[in-house]
Amino acid sequence: MDPKTLPAIDPRSGFCRENSIFYSKRKPIPLPSNESLDVTTFISSRAHSGKIAFIDASSGRHLTFSQVWSAVDSVASSLSDMGIRKGHVILLLSPNSIFFPIVCLSVMSLGAIITTTNPLNTTSEISKQISDSKPVLAFTSRALLPKLAKSNLKIVLIEDVDDDNVNYSKLSPNIVTSLGEMIRKEPKPIRVKERVNQDDIATLLYSSGTTGASKGVISSHRNLIAMVQTIICRFNLEDHKFEQKFICTVPMFHIYGLVAFATGLLASGSTIIVLSKFEMDEMLSSIAKYKATYLPLVPPILVAMVNNADRIKAKYDLSSLHSVLSGGAPLSKEVIEGFLEKYPTVNILQGYGLTESTGVGASTDSLEESRRYGTAGVLSPSMEAKIVDPDSGTALPVNQTGELWLRGPTIMKGYFGNVEATASTLDSHGWLRTGDLCYIDDDGFIFVVDRLKELIKYKGYQVPPAELEALLLSHSEIVDAAVIPFPDKEVGQFPMAYVVRKDGSNLSETAIMNFVAGQVAPYKRIRRVAFIAAIPKNPSGKILRKDLIKLATSKL
Repeated sequence: MDPKTLPAIDPRSGFCRENSIFYSKRKPIPLPSNESLDVTTFISSRAHSGKIAFIDASSGRHLTFSQVWSAVDSVASSLSDMGIRKGHVILLLSPNSIFFPIVCLSVMSLGAIITTTNPLNTTSEISKQISDSKPVLAFTSRALLPKLAKSNLKIVLIEDVDDDNVNYSKLSPNIVTSLGEMIRKEPKPIRVKERVNQDDIATLLYSSGTTGASKGVISSHRNLIAMVQTIICRFNLEDHKFEQKFICTVPMFHIYGLVAFATGLLASGSTIIVLSKFEMDEMLSSIAKYKATYLPLVPPILVAMVNNADRIKAKYDLSSLHSVLSGGAPLSKEVIEGFLEKYPTVNILQGYGLTESTGVGASTDSLEESRRYGTAGVLSPSMEAKIVDPDSGTALPVNQTGELWLRGPTIMKGYFGNVEATASTLDSHGWLRTGDLCYIDDDGFIFVVDRLKELIKYKGYQVPPAELEALLLSHSEIVDAAVIPFPDKEVGQFPMAYVVRKDGSNLSETAIMNFVAGQVAPYKRIRRVAFIAAIPKNPSGKILRKDLIKLATSKL
């Protein structure tokens, strides 16, 4: 709804007293009216003046825009020849790569669905995702082949793009071809290509919930198109006078990396400099080498840049840098002002979003907005919000704290094969319950007060406590356990466990940490253990994490 048609809206806060909805104060994003449109076609049809699309930061290898779209056509044609059809799920297990976008765009152009997974995940964690999403084909790298060994999936090898002399059968009997072979094929007209509508599923990304069960988030082509438009409008990327270069430090398997850096920014003609994995010195040297203008990061990296500013500025030329884009948690006044003091020519922009909202929700789009310290930003274009009292369900006005609900063109379709989880997260009017306790102030700025969801944020990764608790309870010498976030300047938060041992057990902290470390991805490892007589719980049996957090941090 256009706020201009609602006279009861407060122009400062965006709040409408008649329906208790907060409306975005930003200009609404334009969306295509053509229903028969896939996100790949939408991106490829946009006019731009860019030449280089992707650069591999370590090797310098690059792909021009024409090479990208030629490769996408060839891979889509090859997939069609292999029998891939609309609605089929394709798994992509890979670190960041300049070829990651080729796979995603090709798959989505056919109306097939891309599901990505973290390369750090264990074989068991990946197997659970495969069992849930039921892909018919997987793309992966040579190093990650062992993680798919038990799946019996047909595999396309991403590496060896230029090598015709690889004996794939020696690597794995499941390898059917390589991405290089697909790219080198002359694309044929895809006669069997089915019509793709904006409402069709484009991506299936897995989001960790409080229950510990990872849920597949269904995003449509419309969701992704709206996200692309939001990004272009946010950074004013339709102005082609200046060449913009974004460093891609965020993982492309994540919603922000996939939709922004692997696909969306192509629509603006911007150049993406791809780091295969995050490494501080490689990131900084890539900014200097390729004259990057935008740097996305999470708060711990920004803090490290402040703490090591003298060494960094002596070693690296960061003069091209225009803005850093921070997400994951609001920045404090001390961090913002400390950064601006050390890097006075660089803006700080912040963003808030969820996998369920296709990475969109709120943002600060100027330094002035970021200096509203502690804010998650102003509602994104075309986004609506409610602040709802979790107990009564009543929608609240400005400056009152409740659960943030969001509605808009980027909100997911639901959770894959999980009607119950969808119903508890999305209501019948399209409102997404974010699980974040927030308030919106008189000027429309959102402030996150606490999390209903209790996810632990480790270096930007989300760690569900319940998953680790279930693992701990499988140990024969553990009676009860609770996992909490422990604050840390370097990583943001790390998982800490409170454990109740069986009578007579001498189980050590180290043994517990090693027990968990052998079964989960590195970012999920428990890094601190304390023993306790009993886990505090409320009458319904819910763990009182706040009490444990207070206990753990009281000695800091």
